[in-house]
Amino acid sequence: MSDDGISQPGSGYRKGPVLLRRGLVPEQTTDQRLLSKGGDADWVHGDPWRVMRIQSEFVEGFGALAELGPAMSVFGSARTKPGHPDYELAVEVGRGLVEKGYAVITGGGPGIMEAANKGASEAGGVSVGLGIELPFEQGMNQWVDLGVNFRYFFARKTMFVKYASGFVVLPGGFGTFDELFEALTLVQTHKVTEFSIVLVGSDYWTPMMDWLRGPVLARGMISEADLDLVRIVDTAAEAVEIVVGRDRELRAAQAEALEALVEDQASAADAGRRDAS
Repeated sequence: MSDDGISQPGSGYRKGPVLLRRGLVPEQTTDQRLLSKGGDADWVHGDPWRVMRIQSEFVEGFGALAELGPAMSVFGSARTKPGHPDYELAVEVGRGLVEKGYAVITGGGPGIMEAANKGASEAGGVSVGLGIELPFEQGMNQWVDLGVNFRYFFARKTMFVKYASGFVVLPGGFGTFDELFEALTLVQTHKVTEFSIVLVGSDYWTPMMDWLRGPVLARGMISEADLDLVRIVDTAAEAVEIVVGRDRELRAAQAEALEALVEDQASAADAGRRDAS
């Protein structure tokens, strides 16, 4: 899912639920206006309304995805064309995840996103697209079954993390790097459950990992253990096996912990009744 893509002529400009074309396309995105540092005090009057709009994006996203069930997020470049090996890999990833019982979440655009959605849809699974308002509107690809459009990146990113049990990352540009490192940071700082993050394509990702193992680690910017948070594979089957396997481990551990808690509560209740009698 990345946003390092290009425009699709005639697709228009989507601003939340509103579609704009030709002379009505704004020069700035909603994110730009939110983050703009104006010299006057107009923001005092405008920002409270922005908060309501931001709130509505979270409500709409939560409402649309709350009953999604187990899912995995797939990231990668919007520029990758059908027929490219990376595109076909993403199709296999989407198909493999559905066959294991998971929905597939992408950014809903072209390239790797389209490929993963295609694989999921063709396999009969749920194919989710989380779109974003961009100057170069990509539009929602045809393989998306459940699509949600966002104005704000941070609201959209929350949905990727909240409803996914793992991340599969194929080659991509700045947008892909952004999501990859945000996911790594969230796992590293224990802000989210330590789910799997898998990079597909050793020829593409190994130089980055060499940099992390080299100067980044040498300067103490990360620890040795941080490097274990990500895995590199070359096939869709390996990627699916890792993220699904890790999710099942976590679910089993959660079930055991819940069972132990119930037993402890039952024992405490029995002890209380005995003391009362």
